[in-house]
Amino acid sequence: MSVGSGETAEMDAVHAARAAIDRGRTIAAFLSGLGLFLLLATLQPFAGPPQTAEGESSGNVVNQIGYVTLALIYGAAMLAFCERAALARLRSSSLIVVLLVAAISLPQALDPEAAFRALLLASFAMVLVVGTLALPWTEESFANAAANAALCLLLLVYAALMFAPTLAIHGSEGVEGVHAGHWRGHLTHKNYAAPVFSMVAMIGIYVWRIGLRWRGAAIVLLSVVFVLNSGSKTTMGFLPIAIGLVMTARLAGRPRLMLALHLCMVVLIGALTVGTVFSPALLKLSAAINADPTFTGRDEIWKFASAKIAEKPWLGHGYLSFWQTPAVTRLEENFEASWDIRGIGSGHNSYLDAMLMFGVPGGLAMIYCLMIKPLANYLTAHADPQRRRLADLAAMMVMFMTYIGMLESFILNRAEPVWLLLAFAVLALELASRMAIRRA
Repeated sequence: MSVGSGETAEMDAVHAARAAIDRGRTIAAFLSGLGLFLLLATLQPFAGPPQTAEGESSGNVVNQIGYVTLALIYGAAMLAFCERAALARLRSSSLIVVLLVAAISLPQALDPEAAFRALLLASFAMVLVVGTLALPWTEESFANAAANAALCLLLLVYAALMFAPTLAIHGSEGVEGVHAGHWRGHLTHKNYAAPVFSMVAMIGIYVWRIGLRWRGAAIVLLSVVFVLNSGSKTTMGFLPIAIGLVMTARLAGRPRLMLALHLCMVVLIGALTVGTVFSPALLKLSAAINADPTFTGRDEIWKFASAKIAEKPWLGHGYLSFWQTPAVTRLEENFEASWDIRGIGSGHNSYLDAMLMFGVPGGLAMIYCLMIKPLANYLTAHADPQRRRLADLAAMMVMFMTYIGMLESFILNRAEPVWLLLAFAVLALELASRMAIRRA
């Protein structure tokens, strides 16, 4: 049967429209994978230990230009490829509240202009986080992009370990000599690298569950081997706990029981770490369980931080405006202490540092938005079988970082991957709780 010229033109137009849609979805998936790779790898991998104070990166030209450019690219891509209704739902994201709390603290900062630049950098990096999750059209597309991003990072890091080990392994010289032989990968320190590769292992579990079995297994194996060689004992302990709780809840179909067990773990870890500063009984209990109840002298930092929180309990000291500032560096050295507080770059506790920067009300708001509300979103997402895999991945990451936060500081730490991966997990749970997930 012959086809008229009008019908042929109409069919050609339909085929062209479908081809354009397919190209758009391919571009969106590629950008999602690239975004996750950049979140994991940073814009300056293998830069080595910082020559300046810990975390002092807001003045880094590469980061400034890079994240502004990426924010423009991913912002434009989301406007081109994402549904407007989906983007509109992000207006009530907890991450916006987090940024607003930090913005409110800017007048308290010793250098408000520098703090504002740092917050801008964190905000631009957040656009990359949103784009990574919002751009893929289906869950399979996102899982494929995530698998490729994780494998690219692992291949890059393992190539460095094999052919240029000085770039990826702590040396015996300088202050990092105590960590000699421990793997730090593309990051500046093993205590940053181990949590990142732990979350990469979680991504491997997720893509394996989606059906990408070989890639998922390879990601988990390579990531776990890295964590074991990082020498980070706390990470090695927390990683199986977070994965085990979520997977047990998945198998038993009891997400509320999982959250109850998680709450018990949070209370226990908090009591045995920062809790020892306030209670001799907890210190004695921690000493009976742990060979080093001071956690390499962190208890002295926590005591100092707690006292400084009490000095400004309502408004705090301002975003990134306490450690490595005259408020600390001009103090007299305490020769009896294990650490010279004047050279410390963070409080080694995310919750104390949040209250130092934003005051007790602001710190509690941060904890609610980043650690508590996401798990309420998990319960909502878990009710739909189509959303459970992504929700399980994000819940693992949030729970794991809740534990890590007892010993390390990362909340709103500019464009550091540990912070951005937590933001990624928080946003993933928000999206999973609010919107249906498309399947191929």
